[in-house]
Amino acid sequence: MAMCPVSAEVIHQVEESLDEDEKEMMLFLCRDVAENLAPSNVRELLGSLSERGQLSVATLAELLYRVRRFDLLRRVLKTDKAAVEAHLRRNPHLVSDYRVLMMEIGENLDKSDVSSLIFLTRDYTGRGKVTKDKSFLDLVIELEKLNLIASDQLNLLEKCLKNIHRIDLKTKIQKYTQSGQGVGSNYMNSFQASLPNLSIKEPSYSSRFQNGRSKEQKFVEHLAIQRKPVKTSIQESGAFLPLHIYEESYRMQSKPLGICLIIDCIGNDTEYLQETFTSLGYCVQTVLFPNAEDIPQTLRQYAHLPQHRDYDSFICVLVSRGDSQSMMVVDQARGGFSLESVKNMFMGDRCPSLIGKPKVFFIQNYEVIGGQSEDSSLEVDGLAITNWDSKAVRPGPSMTHREADIFWSLCTADVSQLEQPSSSSSVYLQNLSQKLRQERKRPLVDLHVELMDKVYARNSRVSPKEKYYLSLQHTLRKKLILST
Repeated sequence: MAMCPVSAEVIHQVEESLDEDEKEMMLFLCRDVAENLAPSNVRELLGSLSERGQLSVATLAELLYRVRRFDLLRRVLKTDKAAVEAHLRRNPHLVSDYRVLMMEIGENLDKSDVSSLIFLTRDYTGRGKVTKDKSFLDLVIELEKLNLIASDQLNLLEKCLKNIHRIDLKTKIQKYTQSGQGVGSNYMNSFQASLPNLSIKEPSYSSRFQNGRSKEQKFVEHLAIQRKPVKTSIQESGAFLPLHIYEESYRMQSKPLGICLIIDCIGNDTEYLQETFTSLGYCVQTVLFPNAEDIPQTLRQYAHLPQHRDYDSFICVLVSRGDSQSMMVVDQARGGFSLESVKNMFMGDRCPSLIGKPKVFFIQNYEVIGGQSEDSSLEVDGLAITNWDSKAVRPGPSMTHREADIFWSLCTADVSQLEQPSSSSSVYLQNLSQKLRQERKRPLVDLHVELMDKVYARNSRVSPKEKYYLSLQHTLRKKLILST
């Protein structure tokens, strides 16, 4: 089978598009095939594999598939998820099933789980050998060095997972073991791989995320993030709750947890978002490239679904061109559709079957910047968070206000990035998706605050037109965890 080599330019594109967690996963996945290389970073890893003749379009596609960067499969390698899966069914894999299993387990562990595992293995690794701030993959690597874990030696890990009550992951290991997977199963140590149906067109330039900023955010106050619990009751404040007040959690036990409606007028993010929310336990429905007339009809249809009575929550994801107050959908000449109208359709008086249940909105809007100076008071590097504070909203002890239980996350970016020959997925939605996959047992507000920190840090390194601006408003009355 003919090899299809990978150029240095493509390696550079891939490396700079990965975040730190994805780079860690890729280095871990390649530990067997990169034996004796000891690469310190992904660029060095891919470059060394290429020099040794071990990196082809096929193997690079497999690695991007494993770290779930399906957007890079399309944008850089000009292929898709289905083509890679078809190839993997027919051919040996670069990455062993064991390493894929470890990566998948790591994705399903939250920080407290990893901390507990590190503590439980101290008797084997030695005190302080693996510090508490290390990841699960760091722990696996240390256990491998001590010959305490291997593809056919997973008893210790099973025992530890049982002790932290992660029986679901212990069962995952047992299924792997019982299927006979282990050293050498469906795994190649590297020289022959090339996807027959994959071709790569070398881009004429190096593309990177084109990030934007909003022109204005009239309905958002730019406030400091409240990091400590505020001991204030809703009766005392007369307003919606600050962050972290109640320990009581929303009920999240229905199967599915609810409907996740994805309306994508751009088309770069639907696939991985669908996978993320399906994995969380939602029934995902997608609407691609709707026109202006479709939007209100679709939203009304979903607001009146009788199934909401049986479900514990609702999620809506909107991706569109627009501005701080409206989405322009596909046929922009007909004018925008008010974001406030979207929110109103699911409030208590309009959608009674969702009263008392969390209604979550994630919105990516691409706006036209134009005419705003660098020292504008609206420019706060993407950080904005507020709890809706309205004198009209004073829920009594026996009623729930129409605006209660809403989580509203709005991200704005420069629309010019969509005009590029190789437009990328939303940095905001990608990072949101990753956090939801990897830390699903943590409260959504906490995850979002950390996401905002990440956006802030990124914005400090890029030009104004590359920035993402993220705001959060919510009227949640309890802790919300988007997982059963």
